[in-house]
Amino acid sequence: MLENFIGKSQMAAILSYCKGEEGEFYRAMLEKLENQIATMPKTYETDGQGEAAFATLHYFYGGSDWWIVEKDEGSPDDTLQGQQLQAFGFACLNGDKENAELGYINIEELISNGVELDLYYTPQTIGAIMERLGKL
Repeated sequence: MLENFIGKSQMAAILSYCKGEEGEFYRAMLEKLENQIATMPKTYETDGQGEAAFATLHYFYGGSDWWIVEKDEGSPDDTLQGQQLQAFGFACLNGDKENAELGYINIEELISNGVELDLYYTPQTIGAIMERLGKL
C-alpha cells in the first residue's frame, strides 16, 4: 500500500535506515504510516466537514505543500484497479497563501515530480492549517 503514497527513492532511503542502528524506529514509523493510510477517509467521506476535516498526510517540495484529507476509494471500472491515483486535500503552491485551496490532488503525479511525504507530520484539521497560513 505504501508504494502508492511514497516515491521509490524516499522509500529506498527509509528501508535502508530500517537495517541500521535505528531500524526499529523506522520500521515502527512505516507501520504507523500504513495504519494511518489504511484508516484515512475515502472519497466523499468528509463531505460537509469543511475546515473541521483532518488532513492525514502532508507532502512537500520546495515552497509547495499538499495536505491529504481523503484517499481515492477506487472503482472496479478503473483501468488501474487498486492503484491510488487521486486524493482530496488542501494545496498551497509556491508559498502562495492567497490562492491556496481545497481540491483534488493526483498522488501519482506528485510522487513522479519528486515530492516527499512528511514522515514527521501530525494530522491536523484543515482549519488549523489555514489559520497557520493566514487564510482564516
